[in-house]
Amino acid sequence: MFQVQRRGPKRIDIELSGKLDADAMKVALDALISETEGLEKGRMLYEVVDFHLPSLGAIALELSRLPSMLSLMKRFDRAAVLTDKAWIHQVSEFEGKLFPGLEIKAFDRDQRGEAGAWLAADS
Repeated sequence: MFQVQRRGPKRIDIELSGKLDADAMKVALDALISETEGLEKGRMLYEVVDFHLPSLGAIALELSRLPSMLSLMKRFDRAAVLTDKAWIHQVSEFEGKLFPGLEIKAFDRDQRGEAGAWLAADS
């Protein structure tokens, strides 16, 4: 499952749980693009509940849409990742180094309040 919700003029919340196949990935990416339309200097709260590697079809679909996904990432200046998996903490913060202008910080899932406060704070 991949849910995207706009939480205000500059905030998007995403929840990922389970495994995504190609059809679910298409719906998820379309929703993400739609919900972030017109967003500038946005903030993203990304909660990873129960991560499973996506299917090969889902990965292929995501790679085929890579240019639009890279453009989408430019709409954000901060992203907080909520997860209980240490390796996702590390990968998330490494990804932040790959996107100039985007700061990514990982939090444990029970730190939702701290993550929200960090997102709301001025840069």
